[in-house]
Amino acid sequence: MINRIRIQLVVGLMLGLSPAAVLAQEPDNATHITAGEIMTVFEALGDTIDQQIRIVDIGDDINVAVGILRRAGNRTEGEEVNAIIHHRVTEIYYVLSGSGVLVTGGDQSNAQEFPDNVTAVMELIGPSGSRTVINGQTQTVSAGDIVVIPAGVPHGFRHIQDQVTYLSIRVDPDQTLPTGYLHPVLQD
Repeated sequence: MINRIRIQLVVGLMLGLSPAAVLAQEPDNATHITAGEIMTVFEALGDTIDQQIRIVDIGDDINVAVGILRRAGNRTEGEEVNAIIHHRVTEIYYVLSGSGVLVTGGDQSNAQEFPDNVTAVMELIGPSGSRTVINGQTQTVSAGDIVVIPAGVPHGFRHIQDQVTYLSIRVDPDQTLPTGYLHPVLQD
């Protein structure tokens, strides 16, 4: 289902080409996230949909987080989409398998903010909330695609055929996520 070599190449490429990485001044070494580590966390997903693998300080008070996510089932079919919005974190998706319609932007209603003390906010996405969105841009995404979602852009899936699994590279310019985080299944 997931090609290990492709994962290694994409993670290295994304970390190397992110705007935050270009600005980094302090670090003097690279961080390597192996295909084995990605697969270990992927296999630990279970019923959860989003797991952070690692969070790296790239200098200039900027973090880059790498996570793996899976969305399953046939989500909303109509125009309305339940979306999430990250206020400070930009996400870059690399779709590993499956496909679905990703809706971004659009007219927002029913705004709700996530509490600051929930695990998802503290370890995965930073300050965020949910929205109902209509009239957003729709794009079918599938294996091999890359999507860049700037902070402040609502986004959500609809019409997932079976599942969509993707790596999420999260650029965290304010270090709202815990620097140095390593998924528990990877710790000694």
